[in-house]
Amino acid sequence: MAYHQEISPLTGIIEEDKVIIDFGEHEGKSVLEVADTLPEFYTNLVEKKNLGLCMIRRSRDKMFRLYVNRADF
Repeated sequence: MAYHQEISPLTGIIEEDKVIIDFGEHEGKSVLEVADTLPEFYTNLVEKKNLGLCMIRRSRDKMFRLYVNRADF
């Protein structure tokens, strides 16, 4: 039986609960939490990612953090 992993439109193969937003009023929330509670904001993040305006980095504390170019947000 093959294992099928869903790919997030925002985080790719990284699970959305493992990626923390690192900007704005939603700083500190996981991408999954935002997807569940603020679907319009999540959609906006996906659009920014598709335009190449956001990225995920692994910080020194080994957490994945989502950054967006603030000038374009």
